[in-house]
Amino acid sequence: MNTKTSVDDWGPFGRPIFEDPSARALARVGVVDVGSNSVRMVVFDGAARSPAYFFNEKILCGLGTGLAQNGHLHPEGRARALAAIKRFQLLAEGMHIPPLTAVATAAVREASDGPEFCAEVLAATGLKLYVIDGEEEARLSAQGVLLGWPDAKGLMCDIGGSSLELAQITGGDVGKRVTSPLGPLKLADIPGGKKGLKAEIARIVDQLADEMGTDHHRLFLVGGSWRAIARLDMERRGYPLTVLHEYRMSQKSLQKTLRWIEDVDLDEVRLRTNTSATRMALVPIAALVLKRLIRVFRPKEIAVSSYGIREGMLYEQMPDRIRKRDPLIEACRFAEQKDARTPGFGKALYEFLIPLYKSANSDRRRVVKAACLLHDVSWRAHPDYRHEVCFDNATRANLGGLTHEERVFLGLALLHRYKNSRVGTRFEPLFTILSEKAISQAEVLGKAMRFGAMFAVDGPQEKAELRWFPQKRELHLRLTHEARDLYGEVAQARFQSLADALSARPVVKTLRERSPAV
Repeated sequence: MNTKTSVDDWGPFGRPIFEDPSARALARVGVVDVGSNSVRMVVFDGAARSPAYFFNEKILCGLGTGLAQNGHLHPEGRARALAAIKRFQLLAEGMHIPPLTAVATAAVREASDGPEFCAEVLAATGLKLYVIDGEEEARLSAQGVLLGWPDAKGLMCDIGGSSLELAQITGGDVGKRVTSPLGPLKLADIPGGKKGLKAEIARIVDQLADEMGTDHHRLFLVGGSWRAIARLDMERRGYPLTVLHEYRMSQKSLQKTLRWIEDVDLDEVRLRTNTSATRMALVPIAALVLKRLIRVFRPKEIAVSSYGIREGMLYEQMPDRIRKRDPLIEACRFAEQKDARTPGFGKALYEFLIPLYKSANSDRRRVVKAACLLHDVSWRAHPDYRHEVCFDNATRANLGGLTHEERVFLGLALLHRYKNSRVGTRFEPLFTILSEKAISQAEVLGKAMRFGAMFAVDGPQEKAELRWFPQKRELHLRLTHEARDLYGEVAQARFQSLADALSARPVVKTLRERSPAV
């Protein structure tokens, strides 16, 4: 339970964001992040445990360009940053949201004219820039990772324009953290050419390894330069799902990409990956840093997090009661309440289908539950395209706590909720992310939801009951006497389709009295 009482106790927000610990929805809140390379405003909305982006805009200002040489903010970057903040302030006023919260990181805290810039922003916009130190930046970025991965364990690595932060994450907590001058803008001023640059990177990374240790199974990458490299990894591999959040890379695959970056025409490839020229200009130096990091820390897996300092600021205020909720289920529940024809039916559908998943592990069950909650949120789409909208919604939406395999599984299940066949759809390349077994299981789930929705006039478990006997390959449907007329021709066809997907024999029984729910 939060016991904070004064304005200062609430940090940069100056007020509680999660006033009601039982609340499912988040009151709209805006954050401005003034970094060394970019200035961004994000307005969060949606589920309290899994905030969505109501508004998201960034300007690559380059505030930290040349900082290592002269100690000042870049003049042009400073002017552009101030213009961006003025725009963001006006937008926030137009959205009628509470006052913006603004934080500044490495460039502003290190520049001799940083305080002057903060005063200029305050005078022009009324916004106070909260300048945070490197360790606080590391802590907040690590908390951003926890917002998406509640059970995250490993080493968070956040790269900005002028600095790089590391933080240990384990058991839902942030441990030891350090900051370093490994930002591409600062490294660009290192003398001695590429040889001198590599030597300096090696020196600092080795020092970081001594401080943080190298026993970290997973490396969580936060920051625009890392995301640009991950997008290049996708391009090199021909990876079909270009969603950067929770994208996973092996050390071997990433090493191939880092070597590929040294030889490829980055101007040409940036057009294919929709990467800005300003961002791509930082990639070669960032790639050298990452190459040394994975060589020294030797993580078994590298994961990309689109959540960082801004999301970490929200997580900072979350009461434990909200933190413990599943971000995936919360986001899906919020979507159902907002968009479904019958909010609340998703839970009933899940309970109806759960006999099919008695032996499933908890990871599979939570995806099944997510699918049931989302099964009807796209009903407004044209019937001929509803299956496509469902697939796009699952694979592209802002859903935390999902691996890419789970995203495609969820999307395919929802596709089959509205369409029996997946052959010939434009999504076929994405199916290659799944195993053949997972594809079949997604089809089963989709057809199970398609059939269960036939009893949407009431809780389906009040009308019928499924029983699954995998050893005998029999799927039983037990109908109450009152529900016989609900089991019409379309329902019969859908039940048969579900049985076929299970390679099972359908068995239908009508009961005089409703059997107890399983």
